[in-house]
Amino acid sequence: MSAQPSNTPLPRVVHRVAGQPYDGAPHGHAPVYDPAHGHVSAEVALASVADVDAGVRAAHAAFPAWSQTPPLRRARVMFRFKELIERDMDRLARVIVAEHGKVLSDARGELVRGLEVVEYACGIPELLKGEYTEQIANGIDAWTVRQALGVCAGITPFNFPAMVPMWMFPMAIACGNTFVLKPSERDPSLAVELASLLKEAGLPDGVFNVIHGDKVAVDALLDHPLVRAVSFVGSTPIAEYIYARGTANGKRVQALGGAKNHMVVMPDAELDKVADALIGAGYGAAGERCMAISVAVAVGDATADALVAKLKPRVEALRIGHGLDETVEMGPVVTGAHRDRITGYIDDGVASGAELVVDGRGHRVAGCEQGFFVGGTLFDRVTPDMRIYKEEIFGPVLCVVRVPDFGTALELVNAHEYGNGTSIFTRDGYIAREFGHRVQVGMVGINVPIPVPMAFHSFGGWKKSLMGDHHAHGPESVRFYTKQKAITQRWLNLTESVGAEFAMPTH
Repeated sequence: MSAQPSNTPLPRVVHRVAGQPYDGAPHGHAPVYDPAHGHVSAEVALASVADVDAGVRAAHAAFPAWSQTPPLRRARVMFRFKELIERDMDRLARVIVAEHGKVLSDARGELVRGLEVVEYACGIPELLKGEYTEQIANGIDAWTVRQALGVCAGITPFNFPAMVPMWMFPMAIACGNTFVLKPSERDPSLAVELASLLKEAGLPDGVFNVIHGDKVAVDALLDHPLVRAVSFVGSTPIAEYIYARGTANGKRVQALGGAKNHMVVMPDAELDKVADALIGAGYGAAGERCMAISVAVAVGDATADALVAKLKPRVEALRIGHGLDETVEMGPVVTGAHRDRITGYIDDGVASGAELVVDGRGHRVAGCEQGFFVGGTLFDRVTPDMRIYKEEIFGPVLCVVRVPDFGTALELVNAHEYGNGTSIFTRDGYIAREFGHRVQVGMVGINVPIPVPMAFHSFGGWKKSLMGDHHAHGPESVRFYTKQKAITQRWLNLTESVGAEFAMPTH
């Protein structure tokens, strides 16, 4: 990993507090890499506990006025924010490519998926409407309202620097909360860009703040007494830690963890379409997606043989290179350390006896020789006892597991500790329905490889893929970012004597 090829000082990525750049007193700095070329392109401030406190207190100070702002006015800020993202779509996508490495079309795609949540948040006047019952008893009316919690925090991963934060803060802010975002320190610049656009959209200073950092910042958010709710997306061990520490401190916590997503391929499936689906779902974003398909479960040896035969040339032909090249299908992974982690899994798969059909180790790209590239990798004859099956690799590695029948395939999926996403490809309606009904996974695709719900539905897995009671975005996010209040009202007739009532009130 080389330094930036220049004698000029590195650009510094700093926090955004109360609408302004904020350098504070960081406990250190971390390198930000250009993954396509392998050099350090910037450095990011790592927040101290005092820096986190400054961000939280700015949000806390902004909360009273913002929470009392009419929902329609909050929605208008979201409308303007949407327009600004559309205006700057290409520029923002290039920021993502520069620090994450994904291809430009994929960067635009994640912005669009985030933008869909902003569009959903524009409907907050309708979404916050409560329920009303007139004359619930003689002279008594009752209704419910949903009110904001206060300061909310989001801790987000490197793989979607735009989409995942935008699953959180638009809904939190539209509901009347203020927000502190702690993005990944690996690709921090996009969060600062979003903060600038929110300010341009008319969001009052302090409603949205960005604090960069590592575990020090995360722990400070989890421990801060003014933070009411925390949303997290990342690996399961960290999700478990965040959920345990946050809830121990009395916070509402939503922690989305890891995944090992299976695609069941039935013998009647159209294998050309299956191969197309697996290439995109397995190798898009270099496999750095929590909804990537990393296991193809082929029902029957004949199905497996035919599927591997179709996949092998496709994987070998993947166009890999710099994400800004519009002809490229797959870019680098985010850091050299992550590249080495992925290749370590490939080594382990070979040692465990899996058949390595396509080997992506040591891949080099002309003009980007120092980049963090891993070529598309395909394993066949993977078994459930192998690490490459059990653990989330988070790279361009697809494993083919062979099973004799549908029942065994279903048992295999249900037995895995993760339950984020899954899919099945078949032309049999009965099998498709049985799979959707019986599979123990939170998001299911029927002939759809990546079943990410649209913004007006909610996103989340089962088992070790989610800690907490609420899924992300959609109707679930309104419930997560608000608390319900029930009001029962009676106006007394002053000419009528009621007297003391000692029995439990009944209607």
